[in-house]
Amino acid sequence: MIKENSVGRMRRRKGSNEVPADAGQANGKQFLVNDQNKYKSMLIRAYSSMWMIGGFIFVVYMGHLYIWAMVVIIQIFMAKELFGLLRKANEDKQLPGFKHLNWHFFFTATLFVYGRILSQRLVNTVTTDKLLYKIVANLIKYHMVTCYFLYIAGFVWFILSLKKKMYKYQFGQYAWTHMILIVVFTQSSFTVANIFEGIFWFLLPASLIVINDIAAYIFGFFFGKTPLIKLSPKKTWEGFIGASVTTIISAFLLANFLGRFQWLTCPRKDLSTGWLQCDPGPLFTPETFALPGWLPEWFPWTEIHVLPVQWHALALGLFASIIAPFGGFFASGFKRAFKIKDFGDSIPGHGGMTDRMDCQMVMAVFAYIYHQSFIVAQSVSVGMIFDQIVMNLSYKEQRALYAKLGQIIGDKQYGES
Repeated sequence: MIKENSVGRMRRRKGSNEVPADAGQANGKQFLVNDQNKYKSMLIRAYSSMWMIGGFIFVVYMGHLYIWAMVVIIQIFMAKELFGLLRKANEDKQLPGFKHLNWHFFFTATLFVYGRILSQRLVNTVTTDKLLYKIVANLIKYHMVTCYFLYIAGFVWFILSLKKKMYKYQFGQYAWTHMILIVVFTQSSFTVANIFEGIFWFLLPASLIVINDIAAYIFGFFFGKTPLIKLSPKKTWEGFIGASVTTIISAFLLANFLGRFQWLTCPRKDLSTGWLQCDPGPLFTPETFALPGWLPEWFPWTEIHVLPVQWHALALGLFASIIAPFGGFFASGFKRAFKIKDFGDSIPGHGGMTDRMDCQMVMAVFAYIYHQSFIVAQSVSVGMIFDQIVMNLSYKEQRALYAKLGQIIGDKQYGES
């Protein structure tokens, strides 16, 4: 019996990506610098990276709505990978349709989160059409109650599906689903909020994570010898430090380049796809700095032009290089807990979608909080007042307000004259 159990534990499941038996080796034996197959894996990884970067650039060029669609697709892939971690084929056979409950909660969360984020922009898109405006206004008015009853429907569905001797498995799936929605879905949804504040606030943080990841791989590939953390045996101090310096410098330079395109810096106030034009504002207006006189005469510049946003980019670069990698370490520990090598195999050389997005989620939340705390003006603006009017007043009430404002301004003008 003992022998059979041992054989059963050693047998690999179909499609499994369990950690190899040598996963517990000393860190020094697993460094990329000592890996005999590192050039082959590097080519596979580089080929996949080129396709991903090319596709990413194309989607960014297409605009806000396409980037949003890309984020939703990524979230679906991540949910699929994570939902599958605790799946058990035998239990699922005894619970027909139970696995669809996960997706019911997922799409309910999608409707709730994006409804809250994009409702104002949807209103701005349909204000010229009275019928569409009325429909959208009602949808927004009853959005929260709709999502609530969708969730309650899932809750009742779960209770009615409970089956004797399967309670532990079913409640485990229920808790697991909610953890995924809170930890993964909610965090990555901050990305969409960043997109509509201006593609710049999505593209710069996302690019810094990619730069940090590539730089850490390259420095670790050629110089890595000192172990960084046991959760990720191939991570080294050389890779971490080299990537940090590279990322911070890249943040300063990349912000200057991206900040010169209105298509990237203008916020999107509606859900249209047209090109944007706006006042760049002080953050994206170049400031001139004279260079010190002690520089050599052959130095070609006497002054430099810096965008104020570049100083904010340094904060983003610092976070992307020091804190965001801990999202990857968290994912590494998570995979070890489940005895898997990768979350999936959808991206050759990189693993699954979740393997690529672990640091991005942490970075997206920080970028949003930083933007709201240090970039967005906190004072009440005319735009904010109009947003509240459009959101909360009916068409009839808006006309009454318009007439009242006209009367007040007319009386004031008459009094001054």
